[in-house]
Amino acid sequence: MPLLGGIRPPIALLCVLVLALAGLTAKVLGPDAEPVVPKAVLSSQQYFAQDGAIALRASIDERVTDLERTATALNRGSGADPERVLSDLGKAYQKWTGTTVLDLESGEVLAARGERIPLAWLDKDVLSGDEALTPRMVRLETGDVRLMTMAVLEGKGETQQLLIASNSLSVPSINLGPFRSMAVVARGGEVLATAGFEQSEALNSDAEREELTFLQKQMSRLSDSAAEETEQNPIGAREPGSGGYPGVSGTLVGDAYNGRVATAGYASLAASDPEDGESVAAGLGLTVVAMLPVVQQQSAADSRQLFGLLAAGALVLLGLLAVAVLWVTVQRPLLGLFLESRRLARGDLIRPVTVPRWGEAARIGSALERTRGQLGGTSDPDSGADDRRSRFRFGGRGPLALTAVLLLLWCVPVGLLLNRTDGSVSIPAAMVNDQRDRTDLVADRVRRALNEAQADVLSISRLIDVDDPGATEILLKDALREHTRYQALYVVDEDGDTVARAGGDPHGWSEEKEGALVRVSGKGQKKPVVQTGAPVPKHKGTTLVGEVRVEFLNSLLKRPGLGEVRIVNPDARTLAASDGFLAFEGLPNDALPDLVRAGNVQVGAGPVENGLLIRDGGAVTVAAAAPFTGGGVASDLGWTVVSWQKADRFEITAYEREDRAVLAGLLGLALIVVCLGWIHLVVVRPLRALAADAEKLADGDLKTVHYPRYQDEVGAVVRSLELIRQQLQARRQNKARRPAEPRLDAGGR
Repeated sequence: MPLLGGIRPPIALLCVLVLALAGLTAKVLGPDAEPVVPKAVLSSQQYFAQDGAIALRASIDERVTDLERTATALNRGSGADPERVLSDLGKAYQKWTGTTVLDLESGEVLAARGERIPLAWLDKDVLSGDEALTPRMVRLETGDVRLMTMAVLEGKGETQQLLIASNSLSVPSINLGPFRSMAVVARGGEVLATAGFEQSEALNSDAEREELTFLQKQMSRLSDSAAEETEQNPIGAREPGSGGYPGVSGTLVGDAYNGRVATAGYASLAASDPEDGESVAAGLGLTVVAMLPVVQQQSAADSRQLFGLLAAGALVLLGLLAVAVLWVTVQRPLLGLFLESRRLARGDLIRPVTVPRWGEAARIGSALERTRGQLGGTSDPDSGADDRRSRFRFGGRGPLALTAVLLLLWCVPVGLLLNRTDGSVSIPAAMVNDQRDRTDLVADRVRRALNEAQADVLSISRLIDVDDPGATEILLKDALREHTRYQALYVVDEDGDTVARAGGDPHGWSEEKEGALVRVSGKGQKKPVVQTGAPVPKHKGTTLVGEVRVEFLNSLLKRPGLGEVRIVNPDARTLAASDGFLAFEGLPNDALPDLVRAGNVQVGAGPVENGLLIRDGGAVTVAAAAPFTGGGVASDLGWTVVSWQKADRFEITAYEREDRAVLAGLLGLALIVVCLGWIHLVVVRPLRALAADAEKLADGDLKTVHYPRYQDEVGAVVRSLELIRQQLQARRQNKARRPAEPRLDAGGR
């Protein structure tokens, strides 16, 4: 018999798979120690570092882009006075620590604002060649590092001036939450800036100072490791086929101190979409490291884990019983029929055929016994044709169904009952804190984006000449092409009429909120209309309005590991979402509006972010709300960023055990489908057809030729049946010929 044919291979495979699944069940559900730090906490630190890297990258790129756009706009007109350039630049953007304009030919400083910028680093390589005017990091005399950004201005006459702006490479001004610290790390592991560490002088005891020293050393050591990890290619650093963060990111685990383990997430600065172009910040080789001391988990194994060993033993017992059922009811009768049919085909008709007790095998055995009588001449085809005992009606599907039931007795309880969690599952406090802090980070990012949008509109408004609509439209089209966050730019006069426009159809600049520079309308529509405006100088009542794309706001909310995120107004109505939404629709959970209202309550200096653990029946949800705070025109809107996600998505031990139990049950179902389906297709169905053919042969059908479909036991019985048919046909022909033959003693005259 071929190796993969017949009844033996699927039953053998069933034995192997049952033992393999039992071993896997004992391994993944058996006794094991709790991890020192849950995977969910480590993943959350990685996400936090990615958020910090995105915020720092966006901040650096926006500063560089704003300076270049300002220089381009100024170069279109006549040469501007350096003092006025720096004054207007400071009014539109408050983001540089220092600005300087110097004459390129003489090197004389023409104007300066803010922090004094050293010029010793300026040389020929900075101003010429392929790397000309490329932003670069410069260390000041104080030891601080600044990012120098440059742009060339066209001065009066044919002179050229160099505009230099310095930016600090400090940690993004985001809420780090309690105990977390963050660092900006350069190539080689040098820590350029840190945040979150307390001042040693503010501590009250030597123990606290020792812990601070320990954490600072851990940050230095983990920063070295993170800088080394981020040197690799981002594509090679990820698993094949995985997406996610475009840069290199990961997690690190440090040493323990006073029962708390130093955990860190790191992420290199990378462009949000590398296909759209290079990022200046991404080329600086910076890495953001977020460190959080986490309470060490207990290593004692839960008693429920012993259920894995019991489940594995139960599977072995039920598997052996299922194999025994198949062996007794299918394999042994089929092998017996194979031997009996081969004996009859050889002409051994002395011993009666051993007829199995039931099923197709009984039908075939009964038919073989009748054909044995026909071959021996002791019976005719009609004898016993109506002898159909009721036990013959139960076919081979019965044993398969019984086997499936035996295995389902293990799969269903394991997949649906073992290691199940409920609403009382313990969620690490770090997960709730991280949900709150990351939500506040997203809120800060959206607020800054809106402030930046209004600052861009303000900067463009200074270049508008209302008396020349043609030039104004060209300016608006160029600005719209450069600023992808807008869907339309238009100038409206004091009567609300549109003077010039670019992009989509303009919406009315509402006068109900006079003085507000960011406004929202569009109730009853599919998408809200978010507008930001700036008055046009020297033209009273004329305003430049930019409509911010809702898709742009939605893109700021999509962060892995944060669940569903929405921006809501003071009435808890949706303005933007990471998933689909309708304008001004309510929040899906009744507890979320209360969380929004609680976040907007004035506490101390203002509203604060809040985190919440919602237990509703057997479901656990982690939610957070962060109102807009921090200054700028967007902080007065009263908007709040709300996020929530199911806790069963977290990689904590309780949910991992539940997922493993479900996986074990699904693997058991797959085992049933594969093995029993194989037996049904290869053995049971051909056996049913063979039973019908054998009964037809026993009833006298000698014309139908029997062809074996498979080279296995059933095929061997079919071949024997064909040989028996040929013998019966020859016997009938001989019997029909005998009366026509003349007698030897017959004669005539």
